Amino acid sequence: MTPTQLRAYAAVVRLGSVKQAAAHLSVSESAISLHVGQLRRELGDQLFSRTAAGLAFTPGGLRLAGRAIELLGLQDITVLEVSAAGRGRRLLRVGASSLFAEHAAPGLIERFAARADDLDLELSVRDPGSFEALLLSRTIDIAIGPPPPAVPGPAFAARPVMNYRIVVVAGPDHPIVHLRPSAAQLRDQTWMLGPSATATAGAIPDLLARLGVPEERQQIYQSNAAALEEAKRGKGLAPALSFAVAPDIRNGTLVQLPGPQAALEAGWHALTLADQRAPSAAAELARFASTPRAIQAMMRGAGAKVGHFRPSVHVTLWS
Repeated sequence: MTPTQLRAYAAVVRLGSVKQAAAHLSVSESAISLHVGQLRRELGDQLFSRTAAGLAFTPGGLRLAGRAIELLGLQDITVLEVSAAGRGRRLLRVGASSLFAEHAAPGLIERFAARADDLDLELSVRDPGSFEALLLSRTIDIAIGPPPPAVPGPAFAARPVMNYRIVVVAGPDHPIVHLRPSAAQLRDQTWMLGPSATATAGAIPDLLARLGVPEERQQIYQSNAAALEEAKRGKGLAPALSFAVAPDIRNGTLVQLPGPQAALEAGWHALTLADQRAPSAAAELARFASTPRAIQAMMRGAGAKVGHFRPSVHVTLWS
């Protein structure tokens, strides 16, 4: 099997047709068919067949699809590592949940990067539901966010990073601050939310689900900080990290709502590949993130130096 053959097959799997795969890779349909035919002969498996409803994959074809993505990801990271090593530098790609990336990652990155002058860090915001797939495809080297929904398989290593508390806050002029609100009263309010509320897992989605807040009561903003600013103006309630809003609560620009319904205990975990193919820096960061120095840096917050931080840009479009 060659990388070219695997790339052609992976494109067919992802796009669902030879024609679309050829257009995506800027090659002819016959070239895609040639590569797939070579894989069929070498593996002794038809891999897929055409039906009226589209492509139907054999069990072996589905198994190859997963392996192809994994092998191509390994090839890509090898190219990056060899190139970086030639320049005397290492690259660590960190995928993080929105809440962690906005409030805790800057301080952690600054403190960790200061330990190694040959290390570049690339931070991208990812949905926690995709962490395992992103690690297997070598798109990221370490994921930090809510704990896995189940015990991770032997391919992964999970490590607790930091426990935190989510509180519900409102502006001082909001009528609800004079109450000890019930779950029903909280559910009927307008909620100012950051992008963390749209994730498939995490403390904010868990809190909203526990209260049963309907979608029509949820207003999503481009950042958790922007949502808090709207809450300060009395527009609605906002869930927030207790350590992040502590200064606002002290100076009276936000009020923390009382009661067990308006709070949630949660934690962040670091997830990495368990085998030796994972970059050593990923394991180093997973260990360092749970140390007192790292936790202090995450709660205090600080920006990373330009020489150490290379952010990824990910754009989502809505029609």
